Amino acid sequence: MSTHSIAFIGTGVMGRSMAGHLLQAGHTLHVHNRTKAKAQELLAAGATWHDTPGAAAAQADFVITIAGYPRDVEETYFGPQGVLAHARPGAVLIDMTTSSPELARRIAAAAPAHRCTALDAPVTGGDVGAREARLSIMVGGDEASFARARPLFERMGKIVVFQGGPGSGQLCKLANQIGIASVMMSWCEALSFAQRAGLDPARVLENIGGGAAGSVGMTVLAPRALRGDYAPGFYVKHFLKDLRLALEAAEVMKLDLPGTQTAKKLYDEVAARGWEDCGTQVLLRLYAERA
Repeated sequence: MSTHSIAFIGTGVMGRSMAGHLLQAGHTLHVHNRTKAKAQELLAAGATWHDTPGAAAAQADFVITIAGYPRDVEETYFGPQGVLAHARPGAVLIDMTTSSPELARRIAAAAPAHRCTALDAPVTGGDVGAREARLSIMVGGDEASFARARPLFERMGKIVVFQGGPGSGQLCKLANQIGIASVMMSWCEALSFAQRAGLDPARVLENIGGGAAGSVGMTVLAPRALRGDYAPGFYVKHFLKDLRLALEAAEVMKLDLPGTQTAKKLYDEVAARGWEDCGTQVLLRLYAERA
């Protein structure tokens, strides 16, 4: 297997595990994060720290970014100490943030002037998927660059699919988030119904979790919520960002998404209660308190 010099920018809940898989595969890793403490585990394992995204990118054949919000992605790529200003000629720039399809297209359009190519490659699978290298990775951009990057993707995930041109990966991820939005409401409502009916929701979950009503949300997140464990595998604040992006894209396409709109309202209420740094499973707490 060929090894490469990789810049990994963003070592939070997901990025830390993803970068760790690349380091374990023998690649040389250059890291940057807004909070250096979140990169300490990688630094202890042999990664090299850089003070800016551009400084990390200047050392790398592949630059991987995973940030919180589109504004963070924009600064990471277009800022004076950003990736585009400092990346090596020939580098493949891979944004794995869930971000704006339009921003992904802008990065892809700007990359050739710096003799680079760009991919948008958001992921789904949460903290567990990142830790166990079981992510689903959806990729848009230049197909030849995708072929070059595929071995790296396969170190981080189990399902890797090229979706099309620039922005296609982001559009696929928004479709994923639209699907999740109604699923989150469905298991919260099922367990709230069971609770109100006098049943033990944990026992109900045993019966229905493996049937037609089942979902990853029901089998992974519902047990956490029932235990009162709201630690973030995926932050409410980031899910709200995704829902906003999805609804904005749907509005441009003149597409009505009533389930997604309802989920957005519920998660707005979750955030208003001060729970935006919790995991998305905290939605069950909202249902309980409303009851």
